[in-house]
Amino acid sequence: MATKHPHGDADPSTSPPPPPSRRPRGFASASTPAAPPPPGRRRGEREREREKERTKLRERQRRAITSRMLAGLRQHGNFPLPARADMNDVLAALARAAGWTVHPDGTTFLSSPQPSLPPPAQFGAFQATSLETPVFTNSLNSYAIGTPIDSQASALQTDDSLSPSSLDSVVVAEQSIKNESYGNSSSANSLNCMGSDQLLRASAVWAGDFTKTPYIPVYASLSMGIINCYCQLVDPEAVRAELRHLKSLNVDGVVVDCWWGIVEAWTPQKYEWSGYRDLFGIIKEFKLKVQVVLSFHGSGECGSGGVLIALPRWVIEIAQENQDIFFTDREGRRNTECLSWGIDKERVLRGRTGIEVYFDFMRSFHMEFRSLSEEGLISAIEVGLGASGELRYPSCPEKMGWRYPGIGEFQCYDRYMQKNLRQSALTRGHLFWARGPDNAGYYNSRSHETGFFCDGGDYDSYYGRFFLNWYSGILIDHVDQVLSLATLAFDGAAIVVKIPSIYWWYRTASHAAELTAGFYNPTNRDGYSPVFRMLKKHSIILKVVCYGPEFTVQENDEAFADPEGLTWQVMNAAWDHGLSVSVESALPCLDVDMYSRILDTAKPRNDPDRHHLSFFAYRQRTPFLLQRDVCFSELETFVKCMHGEATQNFVD
Repeated sequence: MATKHPHGDADPSTSPPPPPSRRPRGFASASTPAAPPPPGRRRGEREREREKERTKLRERQRRAITSRMLAGLRQHGNFPLPARADMNDVLAALARAAGWTVHPDGTTFLSSPQPSLPPPAQFGAFQATSLETPVFTNSLNSYAIGTPIDSQASALQTDDSLSPSSLDSVVVAEQSIKNESYGNSSSANSLNCMGSDQLLRASAVWAGDFTKTPYIPVYASLSMGIINCYCQLVDPEAVRAELRHLKSLNVDGVVVDCWWGIVEAWTPQKYEWSGYRDLFGIIKEFKLKVQVVLSFHGSGECGSGGVLIALPRWVIEIAQENQDIFFTDREGRRNTECLSWGIDKERVLRGRTGIEVYFDFMRSFHMEFRSLSEEGLISAIEVGLGASGELRYPSCPEKMGWRYPGIGEFQCYDRYMQKNLRQSALTRGHLFWARGPDNAGYYNSRSHETGFFCDGGDYDSYYGRFFLNWYSGILIDHVDQVLSLATLAFDGAAIVVKIPSIYWWYRTASHAAELTAGFYNPTNRDGYSPVFRMLKKHSIILKVVCYGPEFTVQENDEAFADPEGLTWQVMNAAWDHGLSVSVESALPCLDVDMYSRILDTAKPRNDPDRHHLSFFAYRQRTPFLLQRDVCFSELETFVKCMHGEATQNFVD
């Protein structure tokens, strides 16, 4: 027993030892500095960090190769790959093309004996065409099925001295992969995976035979200045001459812009349609169809007679007292091309909201020309939803100094958009997010020059994702509100919506130009599907803007543009959502290569789902169809190919 102390306590010499001291935690631990690691351990940590970065670099390079392979299979092989395909989808598609049966659980077996390949002489024309056609030579070589993946990889050397931030720039520089010349990879090697009937059809298509293909209507736009600012038809005889020539080319109809700034120019809710009534009467004489474009924006171009089309005068008068009805950039500059979406629900237009103004205009058009719609003269109505009539923010205005390939600026700084942003941030619980990005650059900045759009930039931060979701959400809400009333006003008529082709900076991680235009479409997110779901809700025909061969990406393109890649992403996503798709050419079709590209886009080769365009709109910027230096025979052949009546036989 322990010896008791006089005061009843145990003898200290025999008491148990005190408990060991515990390591301080929380703020207490911060006061105790940790001992620095030994030099050898620091070197090991640095080496591990470098190895992590090298692994990331190899993974990014692998993903770049995979992305290009998937794009090639979709575009040139017409494989039905989903938007977010993986290698299992690729293997299944290749196996099915080779005659195998692949079940959803992965069970794979040969469904029928492999057909023997006919003698090479039977496919001489097919081989020559597929290897020598200038439009597809480079792309087909890049995605040859018989080519090993390793031979496509670029000889990228990773320097240990590279910092993590510089590694991203190396990846971007290497994303345009340079392929070797595949002299031994002939078309016959890849033909083994196709049946004999498929080979015969493919040889005909590659030779340019479009007979018995789906009929695709072709429309040509009329010049913009045929209706003056008083809604009068300027020169009826010139219109008849142009229509007579279009009729000789067998086009199906014409595209006519009906400008809000002309029809409702002087007084709210007083509409003047007389010039368009006369124009439609002349078009009816030639038995052509009409696609009407309701243009709620202004145009900076002058048509014949010096007509400059602006917004209605009464809207300009309102803007003298309240400039916040227009889109506004970070510097406070107003874009007077179209009204801000922030006033869609604000009664600032003489007692009406922006949505009500659009609805009244559409209803007036329908009441005026209902009989022409019932007769079938008016085949479709395109509703303008933003700048240039396209569904987008006016993020790249040339009058503000923008020049290609600038990333543009966010257009959300008017009072009403800022009010909406503040409410969204308050709902989210982060009021300090009620602001636009302060490091997003200027109109002509490059994405890598900004802290917001650069690789690993703020666009992918918590705040960046909140802001971009809000910014693109405003666009989708505008679409939903306008189209809800359009379907009500037009009572079952075909409605068309046009989306832009913002293809520059598409081969970067952030897709900066698309973000400023309102499409939240970085590499790690599909920004078009939410828009297409809304369009499908209203049974809309999607119109995609296509550009010419002069916009083809060069190997050392500083804008990292990819117009073909963007076009195929948009069209495949639209078809996946069950939308009808049409194409509008934004440039004059004066090049044989462009005709071929449009035909291949309109009627994809070997598409198992048999997708094709619903129509093609040919929009020129001047009335060049009446110029005698245009090769009309090529245009006539193009129209016949679109109609499925001719064999492509263009002559350079």
